[in-house]
Amino acid sequence: MPKPRLSYQALTLEFHRPFRLSTGTSITRTAFWIRLENDEGWGEGTIPPYYNIPDEEMIALWEKKAQSNMPFPNSPAEIPAWIGEEGPAPAKCALDLALHDRIAKKRHIPLYKLLNLPKPKAFATAFTISIDTPEEMARIARESAQYPVIKLKLGTQDDVAHVAAVRGARPDARIYVDANAAWNPNEAIRHIKNLEPYNLELIEQPTAVDDIEGMGYVQAHSKTPLVADESVRSMADVEALAKAGVEGINLKLMKIGGLIPALEMLRRGRELGLKIMLGCMSETALGVTAMANLTAYADWIDLDAPLLIKNNPFLGVKYDEEARLHLPKGAGIGVEQVG
Repeated sequence: MPKPRLSYQALTLEFHRPFRLSTGTSITRTAFWIRLENDEGWGEGTIPPYYNIPDEEMIALWEKKAQSNMPFPNSPAEIPAWIGEEGPAPAKCALDLALHDRIAKKRHIPLYKLLNLPKPKAFATAFTISIDTPEEMARIARESAQYPVIKLKLGTQDDVAHVAAVRGARPDARIYVDANAAWNPNEAIRHIKNLEPYNLELIEQPTAVDDIEGMGYVQAHSKTPLVADESVRSMADVEALAKAGVEGINLKLMKIGGLIPALEMLRRGRELGLKIMLGCMSETALGVTAMANLTAYADWIDLDAPLLIKNNPFLGVKYDEEARLHLPKGAGIGVEQVG
């Protein structure tokens, strides 16, 4: 039997504190580390349970590609053909990242240069505070004074109380809120109106994933930019959101299949006048560092997963005292294994 072209390994990530969303609570997350033969390239496939993508579907793609006799790509343009159309987005993302990492390492250049992108900006990421009591969220915000941008998870019985508590604790902070699809359009309009006194910079995914028209309706009744997250998984979604009048989109490598679709959607979003947030799942520094190579074209970034995980297995992107991201200096994605 020929030697497998790649291998995969499940990693259990542990949150510093329970991560509570409107969709449920997690204390761990399973990430998958993909390694091309001879460790020539590394990738990651990680997705939250509420995306309803079974691990078995991701593993099936990796096992199939491990037996492929097709030569690895030598340029980014060849990557989509090697990956193919089959398989869930996070599984394809893992392959996309590993193949880009391999090519950039062979050329001895960082990922952003391989992608012909400007040098990434060093600006501050949002720091996420998940759902808890208003008092606890305020305490965390107060203890996180080094982070100038705070993102609050909402979808509680009294979201105003939670936001008010954090704003009282951090009058200096820029605040984003994320409802994770917890509201219907009329609820969203009411909640947003009640939240206006707290000077929010943006509101992420207020309505259901498939209710793009409803999100546009909410945007028409809100001065605060709305940013679609779970509703953005394809180019068709980008087009529909722009048509609906939503102001921004949150692109995440894991949900859309990697760097190539992310760049295509980013560029099309720009053409359509959309603002761009670059985000991440609760993933390792491998995936986050890859996405950090695209920040030259971002309006907002939410790339804080390594700050939320206490046993991150990789060294990659670094955060300075003002929560600004800085890439590692190595070729490719540039991450190393801890230890």
